[in-house]
Amino acid sequence: MAENFSKNGKIGVTTENIFPVIKKFLYSDHEIFLRELVANAIDATQKVKALASSGELGGELGDLSVRVELDEAAKILKISDSGIGMTAEEVDKYINQIAFSSAGEFLDKYKDKIGSIIGHFGLGFYSAFMVSDKVTIDTLSWKEGSKAVRWICDGSPEYTLEDSDRTGRGTTITLHLDEDASEFASKSRISALLGKYCKFMPFPVVFGKKTEWKDGKEIETAEDNVINNIDPIWTKTPTSLTEEDYSKFYHALYPMEDDPMFHIHLNVDFPFHLSGVLYFPKIKERMAIDKNKIQLYCNQMFVTDHVDNIVPDFLTLLHGVIDSPDIPLNVSRSYLQSDANVKKISSFITKKVAAKLEEIFKENRADFEAKWDNIKLFIEYGMLTNEEFCEKALKFALVKNDAGKYYALQEYKDAVSANQTDKDGNVVCLYATDLQAQYSYIEAAKAKGYDVLHMDCELDAHFVNLLETKMEKCRFARVDSDNVENLIKKADEIKPELSEDDKKSLDSLVKAALPAEGYEFVVEARNLGENEAPVLLTQTEFMRRYREMSKMGGGFNFYGQMPESYNVIVNMEHPLVKKFWESKDETLIKRLCSLALLGAGLLKGKELSDFIKNSYELLG
Repeated sequence: MAENFSKNGKIGVTTENIFPVIKKFLYSDHEIFLRELVANAIDATQKVKALASSGELGGELGDLSVRVELDEAAKILKISDSGIGMTAEEVDKYINQIAFSSAGEFLDKYKDKIGSIIGHFGLGFYSAFMVSDKVTIDTLSWKEGSKAVRWICDGSPEYTLEDSDRTGRGTTITLHLDEDASEFASKSRISALLGKYCKFMPFPVVFGKKTEWKDGKEIETAEDNVINNIDPIWTKTPTSLTEEDYSKFYHALYPMEDDPMFHIHLNVDFPFHLSGVLYFPKIKERMAIDKNKIQLYCNQMFVTDHVDNIVPDFLTLLHGVIDSPDIPLNVSRSYLQSDANVKKISSFITKKVAAKLEEIFKENRADFEAKWDNIKLFIEYGMLTNEEFCEKALKFALVKNDAGKYYALQEYKDAVSANQTDKDGNVVCLYATDLQAQYSYIEAAKAKGYDVLHMDCELDAHFVNLLETKMEKCRFARVDSDNVENLIKKADEIKPELSEDDKKSLDSLVKAALPAEGYEFVVEARNLGENEAPVLLTQTEFMRRYREMSKMGGGFNFYGQMPESYNVIVNMEHPLVKKFWESKDETLIKRLCSLALLGAGLLKGKELSDFIKNSYELLG
């Protein structure tokens, strides 16, 4: 009969405050202890399966489930596996030797990275001490002739290694939860954490038994409660999946969301490993967008839903899953941004998204147009923030005119160039942001045979700026930024001849007829023709565009702080203006200015009601 084995020793650290360090400085992420311990159990299970596949392991593999058990009353949590187990020598090597030269050095070096370092520095198992005042390991190695051993530690560097009564291959970690971690002595809490971190791990994770309602109460059945799906769709080939499979998976991830617009299946093995499925969500309100809905996994273990340093910012608008063992998960954000693999992965995902959009555009144009209004914000955001995506998106980005017809960018330029090219050879694309408010301006442009785009996206002020840099000899002008003749100048304009005194007099009379507060007005005399409006209010394309850009940020706040400024164009060739100018009739110019204010949407309250009541006088 073999002698009983027992050994006492000290864990290999150079200071005795490693456990307070773990508890205090990893406390903000204390719930991930369960993820780490289950992940270790999964790793051990994968290794024993590999040994069986290679023929090195004799006998049956048996049940490869990882089992989590909780005794709520005793506050004891167990994580058990049937993996490769450990010998006494391996426990001494992998458990007793922590990869630190000193805890003090650890604090100095990694204090700004706490919360993501577990595992990377050999702390996976030791995360158990964030929530426990005593931890035991019972383990039996797969190796023939091995003896089961038990490791016991009470949260100090002192440990005991002795014989165990374990009879089956594998490892059980037993946590005696401390008072500060009593929340983890709750079945509902453990169930929620397993659902968060372990729901797609590659071996069954069992937590208790399934329950059913019987005779008005919930009772346990004999069936194991497996909390995870070991074969999520991103581990399968796209050809083996149906649209329904993708839809079901999406709604499993996001139960309250509408059906997605479409999906992209990612799968690459070189020069890095990456798989996943990304979905374009249906955007209900353009600026009420949920970011951080992409879940990041490492070998099917949930890591985070904050992937802003791994995928380009515009892609964080997408939903879905990315799984990659090649992303350095446990280092600082600044390192992530400079890591070569992360850059390659980011570039790959960008190309896949662009390729999918171009594929739909080319192969099912009608479907793409039907989705455009919902994905427009995403496309524009991507083009504005990612040069690589922008160059590809120029081929499939759409614009829509006021009649609801869609065009690709080059298609639109070609379509309007014959009639909308100015005297300098620039194709001028007219656009409106509000079809109702700018109705009179739109109609004036259409009367000239011009086409008007409808651009009502919050990013359009930035977007037209971008397009002017990407589309040669092309500029954009909002339809109310000038009179229709001046929007697309076909020839040099002949301006009215006014003396300086006349200009000052006109300026004084017109400004007296306009609101005294809230706006700045610049009066300009022009010859527009007797059939054009007598007085016209416009905002210059430059000023209006940059004011709108300032609302969205981006370094244009200076313009946002300036008062609203309008150009007041007085058409000196209109009969009513001629009548006013000859008589200097203040009442007449007041009414003409009121008409212009109405057209620009600036006439409100009492001024609007008075104008409507007295408008018949204008006809006289």
